[in-house]
Amino acid sequence: MFDKLKDVEAKFEQINQRLMEPSVVNDNEQYKNLMKEYKNLTPLVEKYREYVAAQNEYNEAKELLEEGGLDKEFKAIVDEQYADSKERIERISEELKILLLPRDPNDDRSVIVEIRGGAGGEESALFANSLYRMYSMYADSMGWKTEVLSANETELGGYKEISFSINGDGAYSKLKFESGVHRVQRVPETETQGRIHTSTSTVAVLPEADEVEFELDPKDLQIDVFRSSGAGGQHVNKTSSAIRVTHLPTGMVVECQDERSQFKNKDKALKVLRSRLLDQKIQAQNEEIASQRKLQVGTGDRSERIRTYNFPQGRVTDHRIGLTLYKIDNIMNGDLKELLDALITFDQAEKLQEQSNMD
Repeated sequence: MFDKLKDVEAKFEQINQRLMEPSVVNDNEQYKNLMKEYKNLTPLVEKYREYVAAQNEYNEAKELLEEGGLDKEFKAIVDEQYADSKERIERISEELKILLLPRDPNDDRSVIVEIRGGAGGEESALFANSLYRMYSMYADSMGWKTEVLSANETELGGYKEISFSINGDGAYSKLKFESGVHRVQRVPETETQGRIHTSTSTVAVLPEADEVEFELDPKDLQIDVFRSSGAGGQHVNKTSSAIRVTHLPTGMVVECQDERSQFKNKDKALKVLRSRLLDQKIQAQNEEIASQRKLQVGTGDRSERIRTYNFPQGRVTDHRIGLTLYKIDNIMNGDLKELLDALITFDQAEKLQEQSNMD
């Protein structure tokens, strides 16, 4: 492991030198790619340098203790340095193992989130709206930008379905485990008897694809124009600005009617289509990986019930990792850090276990 880390540090220094070369600074694409690599290597190199510093302190303290002849006060200081550096070496070694895990190449990407009302009629549509609000507030807390791409609203203010982008560095790394069925247990606003209803909404988190990654052949696309429809409003059904794009090779259909401009709706629909095609490719890879692993948080199985939001008891339970948090109001207001960090940690632990089994 440490030979590998020496090589990584050498590569890091080489990139650092190249970033100061005029030929690189003047080449935007090359500079951008090198900066991305430099940024990705920085946490690993900094942690490795922490390890080297701790190891040097440990060796120095060990040597002094073995030589002996220390007065009482100085020996106490050296003993403390020895114990402290030993503890740091063990802790940093574990942190380095996590940083050395194979990196998901999509982690830096922005995302497109698709939420659909499931079982439960109007209440599931209202819950879809609650989930959209939750993710939007989380994105705001991270300094990310949210943009609605397409929405099919109900008369009571819910969503039969809504697609939106979250643009921010590392959005996929934080949100990729959110795909699946989300279940809610609460008393609906429409319920007069005070009975608790159970309903579901499905969430799909897609890494946003660049145009160059999926150059869509116009011959593969069937594009239809139609009039917007929805819960109502002054612009609905007045102009034929809504767009339906069908990807003929896969049969994938994307509709977008959020904008009044045909061109804007077409751009948004193609953006969603590219991301769905990239996600389809990732799902195929995940299925292959999942078949080799007994447990996995991120299989991306869209039919899997992953979480329950129980409002009467004030709790949120993630069924994949057995975590229950009694802070439903905070979570619905976008405070997802504890939940998302737990999912990431669980996935890292699984990968470390898999790696140790292979070793």
